[in-house]
This record gives sequence, structure tokens and C-alpha cells, in this order.
Amino acid sequence: MGGLAAAIRLRLAGHTVAVYEANGYVGGKLAVLQVGAYRFDAGPSLFTQPDYHAELFKLAGKNPADYFAYQRLQTVCHYFWPDGSTLQAPADPAALARALEETFGEDSTKVKAYLARGRKKFALAGDIFLNNPLQRLGTFTSAKAAKAIMQIYKLQIFKRLHGLHAATFRHPHTVQLFDRYATYNGSNPYQASALYSMIPSFEHGEGAYFPTEGMASIGQSLYRLATEIGVAFQFNTRVEAIERTGGRVSGIRTAAGIVSADAVVSNADVTHLYRDLMPAAPAPERALAQPLSTSAVVFYWGIRRSFGQLGLHNIFFSADYKAEFKALFQTQQWPEDPTIYLNISAKYKPDDAPAGSENWFVMVNVPAQTALDTPEALATLRQTVLRILSARLGTEIEPLIEAETVLTPTSIQNRTSGWQGALYGSNSNSLWSGFWRHPNFSKRYKGLFFTGGTVHPGGGIPLALKSGQIAARLAQAYLQK
Repeated sequence: MGGLAAAIRLRLAGHTVAVYEANGYVGGKLAVLQVGAYRFDAGPSLFTQPDYHAELFKLAGKNPADYFAYQRLQTVCHYFWPDGSTLQAPADPAALARALEETFGEDSTKVKAYLARGRKKFALAGDIFLNNPLQRLGTFTSAKAAKAIMQIYKLQIFKRLHGLHAATFRHPHTVQLFDRYATYNGSNPYQASALYSMIPSFEHGEGAYFPTEGMASIGQSLYRLATEIGVAFQFNTRVEAIERTGGRVSGIRTAAGIVSADAVVSNADVTHLYRDLMPAAPAPERALAQPLSTSAVVFYWGIRRSFGQLGLHNIFFSADYKAEFKALFQTQQWPEDPTIYLNISAKYKPDDAPAGSENWFVMVNVPAQTALDTPEALATLRQTVLRILSARLGTEIEPLIEAETVLTPTSIQNRTSGWQGALYGSNSNSLWSGFWRHPNFSKRYKGLFFTGGTVHPGGGIPLALKSGQIAARLAQAYLQK
């Protein structure tokens, strides 16, 4: 997604742009998987901040609605706890506050105030962090940056996310609900900064959405736009090396030979780029040594039954969240009692599954470490997931599975070159992780720029699109010299 955004922006700036893609499709992790009669969006399953996507069409003088359709969700997520508690979380902030008050006895005014503070944090710091390279001095010398620095206490950077939630809410289920937003960038709520309390305000405020034709249509719509404006695509063409002449990049090498270029924008996992595409070149070891985000195991199950108590997005929480994150980040183990995310796109796109059936995208976070990915560990995790879902839903799930495949850290690494299967590159557990994250440009090689979820500002569709914006702006400035 970052590469598509950068390609579109650079083409609109008048440059000749060619995209070299190892796979036979666009979108990276945002891919389609067909398993028997069931269709799955293989990767990201949540769509927020659609304006970032629409902006690319408007820059080209196009109407986004001619390329892409989506609808706003009234209910963001269905939550399930081990004690039998459930909550259908409305998208509307006031409605969510009422639901938490009625279900868990929370003070609704505190919930609304919490979400409002998240929106204020984003208004104060969002532009600085999402639209600019953090490693350039000019980012922090603007009037907007000065204002944010003067009010840095409002960002709560030096508080931990879980600590903020534990001090704000009375019920542990509410704390766990908001803690889970740290997983949006593969991080640990017990370590990550309270700055990330702005994330819930995107869903419960700006809104969460579902693309009418499925998540993969986000990338496909950008591909259509890119081809219309003259971006050239070479699919099934793996880049084997970044070519350099002195301190500048001079192009790329594929199996067909060398392709010369005045600038190269890489959407590849940044560690993969240095270790595999530039192995003889000095690498930014401090950035590459940052602790990795989580990886995942995803079971894609065709279920020959429908469940009325489930929605598009569903979370089945573990009984001991702290122990789960200790396993993920400290002891480096697959959790024995995992939190399970269940996405069912057929709830909004019925043709993704046969009538009366559902396509279950069942995800469990695991450490980014392919050595842990063994057949024995996978079989144990599968049985654990089946046991938990069967108990919570009151139905034996395994007999209902009529189509199945699985994605693991190893297959994530093989399909996307994600180092050790990490979903977001480095994690955001450190208070300064944003500054240590690899920048959108190379400090050593002129003409080399970076986009995608493993560089600034981070993972997820909205941030990947922002990284494309930053990389394109930096490349454009370089090419104009």
C-alpha cells in the first residue's frame, strides 16, 4: 500500500514510475485467498481513515466513488470474555460510553472524556508524526511542532498505556478492551506509551468501515488509478539487488538484468532489504536491532453454519492478558491462553461464503520468531483455539470446518519477506520507538527511499499510505535537485 501511494504521487509529479512486484497481485499483505467455496481477505481486516485513501484519487482529479465503495460500521466489534460477559461496541462514542456504563458500571463521562483526549492527542501531534520524517530537524522547527512540544504533557508520552487505562476505568474488562489497541502496531500495552490511547478514537469517532468488495479492493482501486495515470507494473518480478554507484543508488537488478533509475523507493521489509538486497553494504544496525512486533497465526476456516451472536469483528479475550503479553515479548512463547480475533467478512459481503455458511479468519498473535513455528506448536494452538471458541459459542466448531488453510510466521516471511514473520517491523514498546524506527530515506545512500509498514510512521493501512506520502515527497525533492 505504501508503494502504491508513493508510485501514484511520483507519477502525478511528472516522473516515469515503474513498480516491480515479486507477487502476481497488488496490495502486499492485503491479498485475496480462495479456499474451496470460501473467499478471504488474507491480511488486514480493518479499514479506518478512508480520507487517506481518497486523497490519492482527488490528487489525480478523480472521484474516489468511481473506484471504490465502502460503508460505515454501526458496531465496531463484538467482545467476549471468559466469564461469559459480552459487549457489542457501538462506533458512536456516546453510545459506547452508555454501553460500558450499563454492562460494566463504568462512568460514561470518563469514557467520553478518554476518547475526547485521544482525539485531542491526534490533533496536537498527528500531523507532525504522520506527515513528516522524524529524523529531519525541519520537522520540529515549525510553529505546529513548537505548539505540540509546549503541550507535550497532554500527549502522556511517558505514561504506559495499561497504567493509563487502569487509572481511568473501574472494571478490568474495560481496561482489557482498551489495552488491546496496542496490538494494532504489534506492541505490548504494559510497555507501550499512553500516547497510543489516540487509536480507539479513530474507530469510535472518525469511524470504522467495510469496503463493499472486500479489503483487497483498497489496493486494487489504487492499482487501477496508478495504471490509468501511467505507472508501469512488472508482476512476478522479484528484485534481487539494489544497484549502487558510489554513494548513490543507480537502479535495481532482477533476473532479467539491471534496471537503471534516478531514485528507488523500497516497499520491502527494511531488514530484508539490507540483509538480502544489499548484503555487502553497511546497514543501519541500530534501527534493524529494534525489537520486533508480534507475528500471527491465522486459521482460515470455511464454517458450514452461521452464528447470529458474531459480527464482522470479534474478540475473544484471554483470562490473563498480562501473562499473554509476557509470553509474546519476554519468554518468546506461543501463548497457552491466547486472545483470539475472529473476522467474518461474509457478514457484510455474503458471497464470500456459501448460503448459511461463514468464512472465519481466526487470528492469534505469536512472537515474531520462525524457529517457534513447528508442526507440533501449530497443532497444539489449533486445538486450543477450537476449545476456546467451542466453549464460548456453545457449539463444537471442528465438525463445522469444511475448508481450511493456515498462515504462520514462516509463511508470512516467505510470502511477504516480513523478517521473522513480524507484521509491523519493530514494535512500539519503547517510549522512543518512533525515533528509532527506520526513516523514509537512507542516510548513507542518496536516492534510496523507504515506504511500508516497517518504516516510519508504522504498520497498518493508514500509516502505510502516510509513509508513501512522506517517501514520495522526499524523493521528489531529491529528483528536483
